[in-house]
Amino acid sequence: MVFTVTLNPSLDYIMNISNMVCGQVNRSESEHIYPGGKGINVSLVLKTLGVKSVVLGFIAGFTGRQIKAEVGRFGCAEKFIELPDGISRINVKLKSSEETEINGQGPFIDSKSKEKLFSQLGELAEGDILVLAGNAPKSLGMGIYSEIMDSVAEKKVKVVVDASGEQLIKAVEKRPFLVKPNIHELGEIFGVEIRGCGQAAEYAAKLCDMGAENVIVSMDAGGGLIISDGCKCYCKAKEIKAVNTTGAGDSLVAGFIAKYLECQNSEEALRFGVAVGTAAAGCEYLPALEDIICIYGV
Repeated sequence: MVFTVTLNPSLDYIMNISNMVCGQVNRSESEHIYPGGKGINVSLVLKTLGVKSVVLGFIAGFTGRQIKAEVGRFGCAEKFIELPDGISRINVKLKSSEETEINGQGPFIDSKSKEKLFSQLGELAEGDILVLAGNAPKSLGMGIYSEIMDSVAEKKVKVVVDASGEQLIKAVEKRPFLVKPNIHELGEIFGVEIRGCGQAAEYAAKLCDMGAENVIVSMDAGGGLIISDGCKCYCKAKEIKAVNTTGAGDSLVAGFIAKYLECQNSEEALRFGVAVGTAAAGCEYLPALEDIICIYGV
C-alpha cells in the first residue's frame, strides 16, 4: 500500500483574470477550487493510474472539511487528523499575463495531534511505500520527516521524500528510498546554480553519497534524471505547450511509483514518471488517464 503524508494541505483557489492590475478592482473570468498539497496530488494521480493509496495529514476548520470532501470526491481513501483549532490554509492563485500566488500559513499542530499521526504510521508494514511531500509547518520543526523515518525504520518501508532545503538534507541522512528535488532546489542545497544535465547528475550523486538510495531531479521542460548506485538515466520530456506547472513534479513522483510497483525498474519508472509530469504541465489541473496515454503511448 502507498501512504502519502501532507502535513499542511490547502484549498487552492484559482482565479483566471485576463488583465490584472494591482491596486484596482479586478474581476475574474473563471474560478476553480481544488484540494492542494504535494502528498494529496501524488495520491490523486495514483488514483488515476489505478494505484490505491491512503492520504494522511492534518486538517482544521471549514476549509479542512472541504479538503476532506474534495479528496473523497476524487475517490481517494483518507485518514485526516482534525485539529482542535484554526483553519486549513487557502492558497490563492491569480492567473493573468503573469501568475501570482498568495499562500496561507496553515494551522498550529499540537503535540496530541502529532502523536495521532505517529500512531497511524505505526500501522505501516514491510513493503509499503510512504511519501513525505511538501515542506512542513513551523509548528512541527525542520526535523519532522527524519522523525517520521525513524519511527518506521524497522518496518522496511520504502520512503519517498519530496521536500527542499534543510528538511530534505535531514531526511537524506535517514537513507530514504527516493528523494526528488527539482533542479533549482538541488542547486539551493549546495549553493550553486546548476546548468544542464551533467551538473545536475554530479550534485544528485552527492545526495546519494549523503544517504539517498535513489535521486530523481526534475528539470521542468528538460525532463528528469535518476541517479542511484550503479544507475544513471536521463529522460527528455516531450515538447508541449505548458498550461500549469503546479503539480507536475508531484505527478512525476506518482508516475514513478506506479511504474516501479509494476516493473521494479528505475529507468522505466523514470520514463513513465516524466511522461506523467509532462502531461500534468499541459493540463489546467492534474492529468487524466487519456492525457498521460497521449504523452507516454499505450
